[in-house]
Amino acid sequence: MAALLEDSPPTSEAVITDVRHLLTHGEEALAFDTMCSWIYEDALPITRQYRANLVAMADEMATPRSVHRLDGLVID
Repeated sequence: MAALLEDSPPTSEAVITDVRHLLTHGEEALAFDTMCSWIYEDALPITRQYRANLVAMADEMATPRSVHRLDGLVID
């Protein structure tokens, strides 16, 4: 999860801080959903590979709903 955050498109320090805070308190699923929500809400472009990494993490965490709406943000 930390690697996904480091590679993520959100550049807002507040968002990054919030996600890190959740991670340090053992809230991995909430941190992941928060990061995906910010990517979606800010309509940040993501690569196919990054989306694939998000999907793999969502599958691992059993939170597939987090990444479904990101399909429209994929760039080549």
